Amino acid sequence: MARGSKSSGGIGMLHWLGLAFCIVLADQFTKVLILGYYRLGDSTYVTSFFNVVRVHNQGAAFSFLADASGWQRWFFTALGCIAAGVIMWMLKSHAAQRLFSFALACVLGGAIGNVIDRLLHGYVVDFLDFHARGIHFPAFNLADSAITLGAACLILDELLRVRRGR
Repeated sequence: MARGSKSSGGIGMLHWLGLAFCIVLADQFTKVLILGYYRLGDSTYVTSFFNVVRVHNQGAAFSFLADASGWQRWFFTALGCIAAGVIMWMLKSHAAQRLFSFALACVLGGAIGNVIDRLLHGYVVDFLDFHARGIHFPAFNLADSAITLGAACLILDELLRVRRGR
């Protein structure tokens, strides 16, 4: 089936927006818990490779531009809002494409979750801290996880589409 096909088999844009909404709810719920129970910098040991921490990220992925003078808050907020608009347009056009739309819904939910943080707090709340042999991966949150899952699914969708086209 072509990416633009309208035959949804019962799955439409509202289904995907519902998934994105669930991601936003789960993301914001976990962040409220972290903000309520942890002070900035607090950490709880969970396993030899994972801690729960409270980190404030004023930048983007991997704290990109975190040390900028404050303009990055509005830049990344605007970027997230633009991305959300483009993704909603794409969902409307491609709702029948399950893997593609699943990926877009994940990215949409994650983007909105982080935009909410930037608007409410001026930073993104991160709390998942994975580490091994003294090396810490930058802390992240459920929104970041959803965006990463969505990006991986977009790559998989494209690989499968190219394979089907042969």
